[in-house]
Amino acid sequence: MKLEATDTVLITGASGGLGVHIVRAFAQRGVRLALVAYPGNELTGLCAEVEKQGRESLAVVSDLRDPEERHKMLETVLQRFGRIDVLVNNAGIEFTSFYHELDEQDILDVLNVNLQAPMLLTRMVLPRMLKERRGHVVNISSLAGKSGPAFQESYSASKAALIAFTASLRATYKSTGFSASVIVPGFVEAGIYSRLKARAGHSAPKLLGSLPPESVARAILRAIERDQQEVICNRFPVRPLLALSALFPSIGQWITEKIGTNNFFRQVVQAAPERRAG
Repeated sequence: MKLEATDTVLITGASGGLGVHIVRAFAQRGVRLALVAYPGNELTGLCAEVEKQGRESLAVVSDLRDPEERHKMLETVLQRFGRIDVLVNNAGIEFTSFYHELDEQDILDVLNVNLQAPMLLTRMVLPRMLKERRGHVVNISSLAGKSGPAFQESYSASKAALIAFTASLRATYKSTGFSASVIVPGFVEAGIYSRLKARAGHSAPKLLGSLPPESVARAILRAIERDQQEVICNRFPVRPLLALSALFPSIGQWITEKIGTNNFFRQVVQAAPERRAG
């Protein structure tokens, strides 16, 4: 799908660490932007930055856990722009903790924001995209959804589900003009990872490394333009390790442990876990 100046791109989690860079990447393409976040304290400034470049934008504060707010948000965007051509499901919540110590509401919040909201927002924008035979949904997953690191049960489950959700969407709506992509980043120097790194007191394991958020934003644009199903973003190639893990899960668990991923999150927990949102 080639992006055009008349396209409207809706981005959730727009004012979060990665979200800001996604917004800037799309603004450079000259599209109209609907920026959604909660609590959205930085949205006004982000819109002002976009509009200085001559781009049209709209800020909407919306708690994606609330069905009524989701509907109102979409109505607001459609009233302003009349259409949504690209949906980027970027909003996410993460807790690093022993699973049995999480409150039930914490688990539900992760599933609601990370998985339920993307699925239901996609369902709401699909009819118009199918009617016009044009549209794209981008789901932001994580390598946690591939490897299942320690202390990340809810987050990993939600991100793994986004990968499967995207694959099913593409199979169902093949040749309709609508398509979907999933972006699978490792540790990104923004948002969630920046807070985790500060809490742990050191960077991610060297064999995984970290990457700048701008590279993930560029990957999103490429995925739309080239209609890519799944894009893994990591400093070093990890597909061979993921393929080995899929064939031999016990080896995959051993690799995750030896690389140091589990220990990184363990140190976050030992340094007093707290809620992470992005």
